[in-house]
Amino acid sequence: MAFIKFIINRLPSCRPYGLAAFATREATKGLMQLRRHSITCPLGTNLPHYLYSQDEAKAKNLAKDMLVLEDFITQEEEELLFSEIQPAFKRLKYEYSHWDDAIHGFRETEKTNWSSECNSIIARVRETAFDSNDQIMPFVHILDLAENGYIKAHVDSIKFCGRTIAGISLLSASIMRLKLDGKPDDIPVDILLQRRSLYIMKDSARYDYTHEILKDEESHWKGVHIPRSRRISVIRRIEPSK
Repeated sequence: MAFIKFIINRLPSCRPYGLAAFATREATKGLMQLRRHSITCPLGTNLPHYLYSQDEAKAKNLAKDMLVLEDFITQEEEELLFSEIQPAFKRLKYEYSHWDDAIHGFRETEKTNWSSECNSIIARVRETAFDSNDQIMPFVHILDLAENGYIKAHVDSIKFCGRTIAGISLLSASIMRLKLDGKPDDIPVDILLQRRSLYIMKDSARYDYTHEILKDEESHWKGVHIPRSRRISVIRRIEPSK
């Protein structure tokens, strides 16, 4: 029910992107370009405006399992989350190697204790992204991607999480790219993740497609550069199947 109410409150979905989604002067330029290119829902299609692919049929099929809710949190809520997350990262350096070579330029932590204000935000993610009978991991995974960092194409191991992953994007917009697993030359589906948005990846998007976060120099949306600075993801996951 909470999910339905959230969707209703965000309709209509075909709308220009707000200036608050971008944090830098370069991003503001990118926004003006986006407006000139009329980034809206194409007439005669049912494709969500945050999805783009030259293979529209594939993108439509993915839409049911790859959802983005823009402005999921306010600027004030973003600042609250950041103020509680940042202290843990002051002691950590960015890493440029990963055990499965999936991430470059990152640091990460897990958090279970939040203030009441932030706890209400985390609870809202659960209410919006997951079913009532889902077993959610008790800790929140926090991934800090450096300005020069990126996430390579991968599928999250079923050993570590279940069928649904949901994440809030802090500090920067970014482009997530999905391709069919095992087909590196597959026509991609690109997802525009606005700052302060929530993405929900489940089922086919979770298991059948690799996903990656593009480098700044590759971060383009319909030919327009979307500057990607430091990005923090606040992620909740379902427990892996026994």
